[in-house]
Amino acid sequence: MRKVFKLDEIDCAVCAGKLEDAIKKLDGVEDAKINFLTQKLTLVADDADFDTVLDAVVKLTASIEPDCEILV
Repeated sequence: MRKVFKLDEIDCAVCAGKLEDAIKKLDGVEDAKINFLTQKLTLVADDADFDTVLDAVVKLTASIEPDCEILV
């Protein structure tokens, strides 16, 4: 499943790159892309595990970029 989420307050392109790399390393993530200019996260994961993966992505985002929020 592929879904696009709006990111709120990602600070810079370098931060977006760090976050994207970290998300790609999470179990269950098939692919992830963050577009800093549009402030969007594209997340690809298996349909059956998508909600679990999304929860992990939200927690990871909060730990790496406390000001950034994934608008679900």
